Amino acid sequence: MTEEYGNAATAAEGFDAGAHPPGRGAAAHWRTAAEEVADVLAGAGVRHCYTVPGESFLELADAVDRHTDLGLVSTRHENGAAFMAEAEAKLTGVPAVAAATRGPGAANLAVGVHTARQDSTPMVVFLGQVTSDHLGREAFQEVDLTAFYSPITKWTTTATRADRLAEITAQALRVATTGRPGPVAVAVPGDLFGQRVPPAAALPGAAPPRPALSEDDRDRLAEWLAAAERPVIVAGGGARSAREELVATAERYNTGVYTSWRRQDVFPNDHPLYLGHLGLGCPKPVLRALEEADAVLVVGSRLSEITSQTYRLPASAGPGPGSPVAQIDIDPDQIGAVTGVWLGAVADARSALDSLAALPVATPERDYGEAHHVWERTATAPAEAATHPGGRMHPWAVVEGMRKALPDDSVITNDAGNFAAFLHRGWTYRHPHTQLAPTSGAMGYAVPAAVAAKLTAPHRTVVAAVGDGGLLMTGQELETAVRLGLAITVVVFQNGLYGTIAMHQARELGRTAGTDISGPLDLAAYARGLGALGATATDPVELADALDSALASELPTLVDVRTDPDVISPEATMSGLLGGA
Repeated sequence: MTEEYGNAATAAEGFDAGAHPPGRGAAAHWRTAAEEVADVLAGAGVRHCYTVPGESFLELADAVDRHTDLGLVSTRHENGAAFMAEAEAKLTGVPAVAAATRGPGAANLAVGVHTARQDSTPMVVFLGQVTSDHLGREAFQEVDLTAFYSPITKWTTTATRADRLAEITAQALRVATTGRPGPVAVAVPGDLFGQRVPPAAALPGAAPPRPALSEDDRDRLAEWLAAAERPVIVAGGGARSAREELVATAERYNTGVYTSWRRQDVFPNDHPLYLGHLGLGCPKPVLRALEEADAVLVVGSRLSEITSQTYRLPASAGPGPGSPVAQIDIDPDQIGAVTGVWLGAVADARSALDSLAALPVATPERDYGEAHHVWERTATAPAEAATHPGGRMHPWAVVEGMRKALPDDSVITNDAGNFAAFLHRGWTYRHPHTQLAPTSGAMGYAVPAAVAAKLTAPHRTVVAAVGDGGLLMTGQELETAVRLGLAITVVVFQNGLYGTIAMHQARELGRTAGTDISGPLDLAAYARGLGALGATATDPVELADALDSALASELPTLVDVRTDPDVISPEATMSGLLGGA
């Protein structure tokens, strides 16, 4: 969706966007449009703007930097800036801001914006554009930013009047946080931010609507859950702010709970009703309870391709009374979009689950003990991982080392890559707001996300888990962490491969192409070159020592763990895949 503000009515309204205000009277209090925008952002609870500074938004960076309630974070690449904004918003629920200049900057920023879209994360993006008098001439670095960003945002607009920028900003915040959250982009010609404008009038926006579950839908769902023989709940990111209510509902109706793709922290994994994570390569035994369920309540999940196991689960005979699926979502467009439902309720997850949990229903007698133990067995490292030979660690042993050394309420940020399959299975998410991971599968997420998490929650232990491929896409943001004094820990699973693609190539083609990357690299030295601390680990003892030192340090620390490239997933080895082709 695109929209332009401004038309020939400007002069009739008595304001010339290009004129300077007189020096006396009320107009003497006019400020720059950028200052008005900064006030709107701060008033909405925004705390940081992440950016690589550009000449097309000089005044915005200056206004944010001077505002007492905002922080300007200068990053080493726009990709890192977007990932940081996405991670902060995912952790807090409050939009963060990313800003970039026109063509090259906007292109670099796009990966993180797409991540926010697929992850349903609220974000406001400001894109500096060429000046108004040069628009449409393919001026220096000019790109049609509304056309570029429309497919990866909830709403994209180009501002054409300085006196409407505060209004557009308020509208952007409202759109980003209403319904299914997501990113909004505002393209601003470079001559608008610095223009002086009258104080903003009444601005659009209010607290996002949080519709409640109707009494009729509540009663029908309660009766359905209580009467089912094998009900389960699938909980997604929309339930992130409803963790206590989700637990209470599961316990009230004695219902097993799955978490959606990379939303493992929405329900305590050590709870006896936890059934597992609907992620990539989900073990078949873990899926059995979902496959056999006669009632599936989907809460706050869009049932993505991965969560639904390639749109296969939960199985439905179609919409209507015959479907075993009911869905609660704050966005009506998500209900029934992937599978037929017998009941779809547009409601806020927290209020809906609270009302279900409050009903005085008799708790049905069901036993999910075996299903929970099935998940536990898949989350346990095999014995051979601890004694893996050859001077390279088994990925399971790396996760085990992290579990032993790190507080269980650490914020874990993880990158894309096959190494993450071991982390998703092996790390137990017991506490809320402890997982930051891109459902978009974007490489380069972990290190910038860790920077933002530590900046946002400095009292938390923050650990980034990343492969060597992802590290060398955005690892330079370690310098940002050093500059800001953020003691994050980065654990690198270095196996010298673009592992996910190598696995697919081996399985489907019987050979690999373009997936071997240089290694082993001295990534500890790379970290030290950026001002951080660096350590190398090739066995569990070295890993334990490195993690202990990292936790005690006041500087960012990178731990370069040498892992075996043959162990490509929890179920497969590269030699086995290539030998069986």
